[in-house]
Amino acid sequence: MHRICRIGTFALAFAATAAQAQELTLADAQRRAVARSQQLVGQDSAIAAAREMAVAAGQLPDPVLKLGVDNLPVSGEDRFSLTRDSMTMRRIGLVQELTRSEKRDLRAQRFGREAEKAAMEKAATSAVIQRDTALAWLDRYYAEAMGRVIAEQAGQVKREIAAAEAGYRGGRGSQADVIATHGTLAALEDRASEFRRRVVSATATLARWIGEGADAPLAPRPAIDAVKLDAQNLEGDLAHHPEVAVLARQQEIAATEARIAQASRTPDWSVEIAYQQRGPDFSNMVSLGVSIPLPWDRGNRQDREVAAKLAVAEQARGQREEMLRAHVGEVRVLLGEWQNGRERLARYERDLIPLAAERSRAALAAYQGGRASLTDVLLARRNETEVRMQAVQLEMETARVWAQLNFLSPHAGSAP
Repeated sequence: MHRICRIGTFALAFAATAAQAQELTLADAQRRAVARSQQLVGQDSAIAAAREMAVAAGQLPDPVLKLGVDNLPVSGEDRFSLTRDSMTMRRIGLVQELTRSEKRDLRAQRFGREAEKAAMEKAATSAVIQRDTALAWLDRYYAEAMGRVIAEQAGQVKREIAAAEAGYRGGRGSQADVIATHGTLAALEDRASEFRRRVVSATATLARWIGEGADAPLAPRPAIDAVKLDAQNLEGDLAHHPEVAVLARQQEIAATEARIAQASRTPDWSVEIAYQQRGPDFSNMVSLGVSIPLPWDRGNRQDREVAAKLAVAEQARGQREEMLRAHVGEVRVLLGEWQNGRERLARYERDLIPLAAERSRAALAAYQGGRASLTDVLLARRNETEVRMQAVQLEMETARVWAQLNFLSPHAGSAP
């Protein structure tokens, strides 16, 4: 018998553990959404492409193979002969541009910055996915929570309907009381239908991010009483925000392009070597040469290009600073909303919900003692329902603000 009890206890514990394992936590939903995103896969390809280009940009240009015929006669007895005239030569040569190492290093750095920028864009996308997945998860969680409040109140109203009908049959109540209770129940059932629609909509939105399993039971929500931000050092924290970091990398790219333009004011030389073959009666020859570009109008070409690149770098700096200020302002507003929401939630839990519940109990007790009407009970019940619904709505709004603050940057796809 004891063994059977132990087996039963083990089975119940196993069943409870399995049920918990099947619950969809916010962190699990975020991890699945990040793993499922094809946009992140595409951004990985962009990072790899930029890194490959960084290696290629640091190399010397390919040499140029040159083939030709020099001094070919086109008239007289030796016309079109490759061997009879002493000046006719068949030529093969190579030309190599000697790009300076400074310029090649700067070009490689430029594509390295592109890779870093692509990595920051991936981080920004990951943060958006985590945030939007959290919002969808919370929308479903609170739609279900509101449905539970409605169901609880509907259960109490059903008991009041039974009491009203019994009182009417016993001559202690009126038909108006019965109709009123049925009307209250119908209103609650209508609201329950609305929240079932919201659950379906939120589940569909969640499925857009995580795919299959969006309708799994939800685990308890994470704590929303802390965020990963220091209100006293917002500019320092948000300087690492992915969107700001993208513009910081863009500023570095522009600055590197300006340095490349400055390095290009000094032209790159090219060297050429050629072997020239003549007729059997004449000596073969070798030619060497150097090509040097002549920047004869540097003030209107190279210098203006440098000025243009510097202006672009300054533009990128201004955009980054402006975005940082915008994010700081937005986050301060969100922090104020989040803190106010927490204060109001504490007030609801401490005062408003207990008072509304006490009023319902008092009205019911008065009705049962013949000192109040059923209408008073229904009004008190409706007030309690509204207060509870307002508390859930406020908690949902506060949780949504928490999600926007907590997932400004990606972090392991999990909520604290």
